[in-house]
Amino acid sequence: MTPAAPLRFTEAEYLALEAASDTKHEFVAGEILAMAGARPPHNQLAANVLAALVAATRGKSCAVMTSDQRVHVPGTRLYAYPDAIVACGERRYNSDNPPSLLNPTLLVEVSSDSTEEHDRGTKFLHYQAIESLREYMVVSHREQRIDHHQRLDSGQWLVTTALSGGRLRLSVLGVDLALADVYAGVDLTEGEHVLP
Repeated sequence: MTPAAPLRFTEAEYLALEAASDTKHEFVAGEILAMAGARPPHNQLAANVLAALVAATRGKSCAVMTSDQRVHVPGTRLYAYPDAIVACGERRYNSDNPPSLLNPTLLVEVSSDSTEEHDRGTKFLHYQAIESLREYMVVSHREQRIDHHQRLDSGQWLVTTALSGGRLRLSVLGVDLALADVYAGVDLTEGEHVLP
């Protein structure tokens, strides 16, 4: 028996579904992927990253946005909801309802068991097609670890990994990000075992 091929949708079909839905969905290569709820550590990590980014952008012409802001990559037809977004300078949006951001400067994904491979692989390949994107971070849900990708002037990407107690330089904001701040108060095992 051969497994059924996944259903393929057009961007217009995706946008119509998304406009009528109470649930967020990503659109990748014609597939519509529902975004499931996350475990408590994921949510805490995302909140800590957002707090650090808000502090880092104070006084700069940059806006920090949450995972409710959809990003569109026209070149690859990806629609995604990163866990945190920084957009510096004038922000551009497409005509979707609600509008999708076209020119993020920094994107952050907090990994999970179901998204980690995608966040580090296919999704990052899509994100690389965003001309304005200068930095991309994957915050690990397994250990105190952040993988930081920075676009060099040559167009190549430099990957730096910071582990527990380390710091990362966010060049686009001119600040250091301490892992201790991102992982403050987070128990990575919280919510793994549910009471009967």
